[in-house]
Amino acid sequence: MVFLRRTLLLRYLLLSAMLALLLFISSFWLPPGGVGDCGAARQPCWSFSRQTFKPPLVPDGWAEPDGAPPLIKECTGQSFQAWRLLLYLKSSLATDDDDVLLEWYLQSWDQLLNFMESLGTMVSFFSQKVNEKVVLIRKLSLKHTAEAHGKHADRSGPRTPAAFGLDDGAYRSVRSMVEAELKAGAVDFSRRTDSGCRTLLRLHRSFLWLKLMLEGLAEGPDSGGRYKTPGELSRDAYQVALAPHHHWMLRQAAEFLFLGLPDRKHFLQLVCVQNQREATPVLRIIIDALTPVHTRTQRILAEHGMLELP
Repeated sequence: MVFLRRTLLLRYLLLSAMLALLLFISSFWLPPGGVGDCGAARQPCWSFSRQTFKPPLVPDGWAEPDGAPPLIKECTGQSFQAWRLLLYLKSSLATDDDDVLLEWYLQSWDQLLNFMESLGTMVSFFSQKVNEKVVLIRKLSLKHTAEAHGKHADRSGPRTPAAFGLDDGAYRSVRSMVEAELKAGAVDFSRRTDSGCRTLLRLHRSFLWLKLMLEGLAEGPDSGGRYKTPGELSRDAYQVALAPHHHWMLRQAAEFLFLGLPDRKHFLQLVCVQNQREATPVLRIIIDALTPVHTRTQRILAEHGMLELP
C-alpha cells in the first residue's frame, strides 16, 4: 500500500511538472506581445466575450417534429448548453455554396469550450490553447476590417459580430478567409505563420477530437457488457485527431490528462440525461450537427492543400 501511494504521488508530481513545462513552452507559441497583450507596441487591445449577440439563422428542416418531446433540453446551472451548440452549428451551414460561416462556427466553439471546461482543470491546458485560437481569428478579422476601412479599430465597448467583420467581410466564411489570406500572401506553406487558415486548421483537428469522443460516448457496451470510460474514449480520439501532429512531450502529457477525466455519468449530466439509453439519441443529434461542419471545413482546406500547414 505504501509503495502504491508513493507511485501515485510520483506520477502526480511528474504530471504537474510536465504541465508546468508545457504551459511555459506554450507561451512562446503566441504572436509577439501575446493574443491579449494590450501594452505591446502597435498591438490594439481587443476584448472578446462568449455571448449570444442575435438569434442564429437556423436553416429550414432542422426543428424537431411538432408534438414530439424535445430531446435537447435547457440544462440549468451550467455554462454548456447543447441546444445552443446545435443552433450555432446549424447556423454556420446557412449558406448555399458548400461553405461554413465563421461567425457561427466560432460561437459553436464558445459552447464547445464551455463543454471542455466543464470536464475539470485537467483539460484546461487544451481548452486554453483552443480559446487562444478562437480569439486570434476574431482578432485577425477585426484587424482586416479596420484596415479595409482605413481607420483604427474602436477599442471601447463590447465587440459584436459586425465589429469582428464576420458578417460581410473577408472573414465572413471559411472559404472567403482562405481566399483572402492566399491573395494577401498571409499563408506560408513552408513555415509557421499566425494566419487565420493555420489557426483554423488547429481548431479543425480539435473539432474532430471532440466529435470522435462524442461518437464513442454514443456507442453501446462491448461484447462483455462494458462501456469504455471517457478517458479511454478521449485517448482513442486523440490518437486519431491530434497525436500525429503533436510532439512527444505533449503526447505523454495527454495520456496523463485523460486519466483524470470524470466518469461517464458526469458527461451524461452535461446533456441533461440520466442514463445511456437517454443519452444515445441526444448525442447522435449533436454528432449529426458536428459532422457536416467538419466535412465542409475539411473539404475547403483540402482543396487548397492546407491540411498539413506547419
